[in-house]
Amino acid sequence: MKVLLINGSPKSGGNTARALEELVNTFQEEGIETEILHVGNKPIRGCVACRSCAKTGKCVFDNDLVNEAAPKLEAADGLVVASPVYYASANATLIAFLDRLFFSTRFSKAMKVGAAVVVARRAGTTATFDELNKYFTISGMPVASGRYWNNVFGREPGEAEEDEEGLQNMRILARNMTFLMRGIALAREQYGMPEQEEITFTNFVR
Repeated sequence: MKVLLINGSPKSGGNTARALEELVNTFQEEGIETEILHVGNKPIRGCVACRSCAKTGKCVFDNDLVNEAAPKLEAADGLVVASPVYYASANATLIAFLDRLFFSTRFSKAMKVGAAVVVARRAGTTATFDELNKYFTISGMPVASGRYWNNVFGREPGEAEEDEEGLQNMRILARNMTFLMRGIALAREQYGMPEQEEITFTNFVR
């Protein structure tokens, strides 16, 4: 089994990376393959709603990590998205990446397990946590949790090491996520996937 981890921080060696490192170490102990993509330090533009992806199956902007990440997400059993907090929100570069990745990919993400991880100096974590989880819930992805919100605290690089509770929660999250992925795999073999209805869209302005 494999988990794709997205680092939305512009600092590849900062506290967000430390939180992901704790997850990766635990996943590896559980026999789960991992891959980390660093997107927070890349020049990634936002979606322009051209809908070209509906015809081609990929984003029209082919010069950054979005189309490269698409097959990695399709092959993964789980997805972890991690971000620092900026103005009680995720890094804008990460949001641009996720908007285009989720919108341009036409394969089903249902029953892939998702988890959000948020790092902050002090506050804004729960708002950012909610923001990131919405990508999973709109896609039919079960959301993994630890024993608390998936937060780690620290401002300067290395300070996350002092957040023992936060790092412990990363280990718990990885084990819970592993359990969910394995459980879903077994259920798929025995019962198959849940029935998928054709999506109905209702517009409130007619």
